Amino acid sequence: MGGFGWLGKARLKAGNRINMLAKSNSKHMLAISHEQAEVEMNEKPTKQALGGEARAKSLTQERRREIAQRAAAARWGNLEEASLEGDFPLGESIISCAIVGNDTRVITQATFLRALGRARSPKAGTGVLTTVDELPFFLAADVFKPFITNDLLESTKPIFYLSKGGGRGVGYNARLLPDVAEVYLRFRDYHLAASGEVPKRYRDMVQAADTLIRGLAKVGIVALVDEATGYQNVRAKDALARILQEFLSEKRQVWTQTFPIDFYKEIFRLRDWEWKPWTTKRPQVIALWTNDFVYDRLAPGLTEELDRLNPTVSPGQRSAKNTQWFNPERGHPRLREHIAGVTALLRASENWIGFKAAMDRAYPKPVLIGENHSLPLTGGGGPKLLKAR
Repeated sequence: MGGFGWLGKARLKAGNRINMLAKSNSKHMLAISHEQAEVEMNEKPTKQALGGEARAKSLTQERRREIAQRAAAARWGNLEEASLEGDFPLGESIISCAIVGNDTRVITQATFLRALGRARSPKAGTGVLTTVDELPFFLAADVFKPFITNDLLESTKPIFYLSKGGGRGVGYNARLLPDVAEVYLRFRDYHLAASGEVPKRYRDMVQAADTLIRGLAKVGIVALVDEATGYQNVRAKDALARILQEFLSEKRQVWTQTFPIDFYKEIFRLRDWEWKPWTTKRPQVIALWTNDFVYDRLAPGLTEELDRLNPTVSPGQRSAKNTQWFNPERGHPRLREHIAGVTALLRASENWIGFKAAMDRAYPKPVLIGENHSLPLTGGGGPKLLKAR
């Protein structure tokens, strides 16, 4: 402010007026504007203006920065401040994240885009603006819309917040990242089935989404953010309970077919067992594998919570199916989505060992980091271990 005095302001104001009037076809108006500009440039500053300019000159650079940050915060409204911030590695990228408010896990927009193989920032004029369909620009292309679920539509709003340093931050809920990657992969699968190839302009995005989805499970992203920010050290004791509430219901639901026949048929194929489609009797070990491949990998503690809600009434028998305890709004859809992914891996595998390796790569078991656990990640030359600090 100190280097931009009253004369400079007057010149700027006059120049702006001339530029506006120059667009008019009237030479008379342009002549008048020059006269008005000359008068404004010859005006002397008031005592208040001189005082404000002197005060600005007396402020230190640090004080000016503090005032500017407060003014920016006021313009953004009453935003919540990030309580914790951090970074974590994902493939060849570093993802920046924050805890905003009580427990909203946010990935910054720039690194969110980088993880999806997109430009670091939106093209000029797009920013975080949504389309008429209220979709963020990275989902706005018409080719993606058939693969976007209603649940995803409800979670695509950007999150504005204040960083710990007082700057403005914008990002997206961390849970949105794998969901968007899955949209890109469904788009890929459609084109591979229809024409055998992905349109060239989308190949980098599809490749990035494939790398991402192999390294993250939906609850795993929560663990990564918590590890990077140190949030696991201050998380309330009911944090795990809140995660489980997203999946399970205290009231048993009406049974619906959840596990497709192919799930069991492909297990029999990989184990080289005779498949008998007319019977539902299966080896008891399949129940243990179901826990391992499905429930253990959806959320930490989920299998134990299902045992509490749906205990065995006799050896190998329960009063209801475990799937009946998933809440119909979010839990059951996510369960079906996970089972579909596991079934696809079963179908694509040539042997049991290869399938188990693919499971560990695509759906690592989520853990609560900070209790001497390790979280498997993928990228580069194979699995990595992110040690709890």
